Amino acid sequence: MFFDIGPLELVALVILAVLIFGPDKLPKVIADVMGFVRKVRAFSDNAKEDIRSELGPEFKDFEFEDLKPRNFVRKHVLENDQYGLQEIRNGFDLKKEMAEVTDAVHGVDGASSADPGPTSRVNFSKESPAAGNGSGGGSAAPDMFTKGAKPARNERPPFDPDAT
Repeated sequence: MFFDIGPLELVALVILAVLIFGPDKLPKVIADVMGFVRKVRAFSDNAKEDIRSELGPEFKDFEFEDLKPRNFVRKHVLENDQYGLQEIRNGFDLKKEMAEVTDAVHGVDGASSADPGPTSRVNFSKESPAAGNGSGGGSAAPDMFTKGAKPARNERPPFDPDAT
């Protein structure tokens, strides 16, 4: 009931209760509060029993705790593995999958997972890398996975009209 109250806060509440009600009236106040809590619990239990009896015999094992979403998912999905989720969960390695996607994006072969580094560049020219720069525009698609050589200091980067 009071899961988030620390010991120091509890001591402060007790001292505050003694100061407000006084030491001679405090036992009667505590007894009244406990009686009220018992009545609320009894009312709650009676309401639950009335609901169960109104629902009928097919809901005799119905628990109100199952209405909480976390408990519902735990009971019906995680514990009862009729959908094969445990096999999927065990067969999926997120780190491995992310490494494979990263390697594919960077164009790294699956066998070597070394980072290509920030100085490598992708060849966006329309020409094939073997054709050279002066052969006049070929009809080959840009090679997105082949790393081009680093251009000279005064050389302009290749222009791709499809990218603009």
